[in-house]
Amino acid sequence: MNIDCLKQLLEELAQKPLDEQVQTMNLMRKLIHDSGPFKHEPVDYVKWVRNDELKANDYNPNRVAPPEMELLKVSILNDGYTQPIVSWPKDAGYEVVDGFHRNRVGKECEEVREKVKGYLPITVINAEREDRGDRIASTIRHNRARGKHVVEGMSDIVLELKNRNWKNERIARELGMELDEILRLCQITGLEGLFSDQDFSKSWDIEDAEIVDEFVPISDDVDEIAVVAEENKFRSANTNDKNRIFHTWDKWECYKAGFYNTSMNGTKKEDAEMMYADFLSDTQQFADSLEHIITEWKHSCEHYLTNSALNRIAWLGQAAACYAKGLPATYRGGFNLLSNEEQITANETALIYLNKWLEQHGRAIVTMEDGLSGLQVDLY
Repeated sequence: MNIDCLKQLLEELAQKPLDEQVQTMNLMRKLIHDSGPFKHEPVDYVKWVRNDELKANDYNPNRVAPPEMELLKVSILNDGYTQPIVSWPKDAGYEVVDGFHRNRVGKECEEVREKVKGYLPITVINAEREDRGDRIASTIRHNRARGKHVVEGMSDIVLELKNRNWKNERIARELGMELDEILRLCQITGLEGLFSDQDFSKSWDIEDAEIVDEFVPISDDVDEIAVVAEENKFRSANTNDKNRIFHTWDKWECYKAGFYNTSMNGTKKEDAEMMYADFLSDTQQFADSLEHIITEWKHSCEHYLTNSALNRIAWLGQAAACYAKGLPATYRGGFNLLSNEEQITANETALIYLNKWLEQHGRAIVTMEDGLSGLQVDLY
């Protein structure tokens, strides 16, 4: 190899416009890669592309909190991009398979964007792995190897793979999971941790019943799944009540409002519970919030208020506090701070709006005993 000729070529290239430099260097790397001993390894060929050529995927269940995002930005500013973004060709550009947040920082942080001149480093997965199911599996493997993914996102991922006719065994093998974990992800949303305590008054605790840890396996038959979905439009679990309406967690307005959060902007538990009690003791404010709930929270009300085995009085109280004050249900112990008379008034107020919603939807009104039944826990 004539090193002097190569140096001269590189010196001439350095005088060219940036885009031409990058395109030429990418071509040179590709020629070396294609003729080298590691041509089947994507990492052997890292190319730089304009950041607008790279699009985020719509299935990554990994989430990075703002402090970690800031740390990632600092890391890239100080250490540079030490890992390329894994991608696949899509349309006229590329879609992220792994590196969702490296992609974001490179686009959204002005300092990083200027540092890499509006480009991002990528590798491209092998052609035989370009099917969406394979790409999803690749993303999950990357995330799990780093110990980062969120359960509710994983539940949706597993269900999508099953709808793509993947067998449980293949999902477990491709995602590095146990079969039991696959079955659970098919039927729960990962929110069960909220309902782990039993310390509060029965009338305001929606989970007084014992939890039955049984899961009916979802069939691997994609046709069967499609038929059920077409007939009901909803997923079901933990009940045979044909009058129930089910919605997945991502449609619950209460979830989006913070109902399942475990804290409230650093507020102390005792302060949050006092806020909860103050809210419930203000009957007019409580009633106004309940009116909003039964009017605006369509999916949540359908999911919870059609469940005759649930303590619906409790759910309405917790939902109203969340709607009006942003209080997560974890602070429902504030109900115990009310006097006996205040508790009765709160229950009666919630029952009025429970029956109002039931009547509006062509369902029979219920007694207080029915509203407080709480015979089962249903997290789905």
